[in-house]
Amino acid sequence: MSSPLPTKIGIILFPGFQLLDAAGPLDAFSLLSQQHPLEISILGATISPISTAHAMQSSGACIVPTHTFAQARELGLDVLVLPGGLGTRTEENVREVVEFVKSLGPEGVRWMLTVKAKHPAVQWVPKARWVVDGNIWTSSGISAGIDLAFAWIADVFGEDIAQFVADRSEYERNVNANDDRFAERWGAV
Repeated sequence: MSSPLPTKIGIILFPGFQLLDAAGPLDAFSLLSQQHPLEISILGATISPISTAHAMQSSGACIVPTHTFAQARELGLDVLVLPGGLGTRTEENVREVVEFVKSLGPEGVRWMLTVKAKHPAVQWVPKARWVVDGNIWTSSGISAGIDLAFAWIADVFGEDIAQFVADRSEYERNVNANDDRFAERWGAV
């Protein structure tokens, strides 16, 4: 018997997050929810507005979380989306994010979708647009997170659904996980 389709998605925010890393997958999941019931939650350490601003810019967009990390533990999330961004370079910006993710444990969510994760144990795949390692999906950064979201939708809900959602958003997908045309531009290869 196959597992039930996921219905609860949480998107983590922190000061200095990359807006498109969060908003791209959020939009894909919002459009998907028109066909499949989804509860999408925006998560933060508090429910105060969280800015994309970081040390290298004077202002940024602000988004208000729907739930705190403490509340999110009770949501029964199936999917957790973790954006990247220059805010990850400041430990105080991500300390509570790390604590929250660790508190969920290895069985805390069915899927973790993350954008440009850095960790000493990560083996970087230079030309990959996204990589799947079990239930952890990681994209190479920014707009690649949108392609990752559509690839995940295709894997879980079916290719026809993923393409329909992409067409609804008028987005031309990169369906080849091993071909990131920006890898050479930014010196990854």
